[in-house]
Amino acid sequence: MKHIVVGLFGLLGAAFVVLPAAAAEVITLTQTGCQFLESENDVDLKFKTRKAEDCVKINTQTGAARLGKSKVIKLKPGDYVFRVKNKNVPYELGFWIRDHDYDWRNPVHHVTKTSVSGGGLVVGKTQDYKVTLKPGEYFYSCPLNPTPNYRIVVSN
Repeated sequence: MKHIVVGLFGLLGAAFVVLPAAAAEVITLTQTGCQFLESENDVDLKFKTRKAEDCVKINTQTGAARLGKSKVIKLKPGDYVFRVKNKNVPYELGFWIRDHDYDWRNPVHHVTKTSVSGGGLVVGKTQDYKVTLKPGEYFYSCPLNPTPNYRIVVSN
């Protein structure tokens, strides 16, 4: 946990108090087949999927149109926790947030750009992904439940 040290000065000298730093803001996201509900204006498109390949086909047919109507998350710079839930998708899911121009094949990007990911989201499970976001544009998606690359814009 981060802490903030605050100095107090009075007649008796200096004293220091340690206060917890501001908590990271929580962004809740719910995955159903091939989509994040909140990103698509809380509309469950009820895609029927049994495996990730089903989403590849669905997104080829509908992904561009859905992205055109999707909600862009707008945030201030800071620390965030993305709390992601698997709602009734019958296979393991994950989450990936990264700089909009992140290329996992570029080793320089591994140390110079933001990329936070993880799997393990079985049916009904919720998992937290912590990230610090600076001003810029980011994408988030689920490579295991192929979703479109939804946008986040961070500005002051």
